[in-house]
Amino acid sequence: MSSDPLLNLEAIDDVIHGRLRLGVMAYLSAANCASFPELLSKTGASNGNLSTHLTKLENAGYIRQEKGYKGKRPQTLIHLTDHGRNAWIAYLSAMQAILKPTD
Repeated sequence: MSSDPLLNLEAIDDVIHGRLRLGVMAYLSAANCASFPELLSKTGASNGNLSTHLTKLENAGYIRQEKGYKGKRPQTLIHLTDHGRNAWIAYLSAMQAILKPTD
């Protein structure tokens, strides 16, 4: 009979855990800021799919979208917020706890 403790799956942030959102958070954690086309290129997502997932991250307060212009062309920059960075660190800690072998 095993006395292994239960995995704390409740600690996994469902907002981040989606594959595309996970990729965006991972990229922004290193880059801190990226343009919409840059994220399209890095993730391989379609415009609509990326936009939908960015909205979900923005609604959670994890990213901030800054819309403006570069010359005469519209430009959207995506920034990781402090709240988003803290959520990312907590997500990584939760994943490490799940993956850590128990003695």
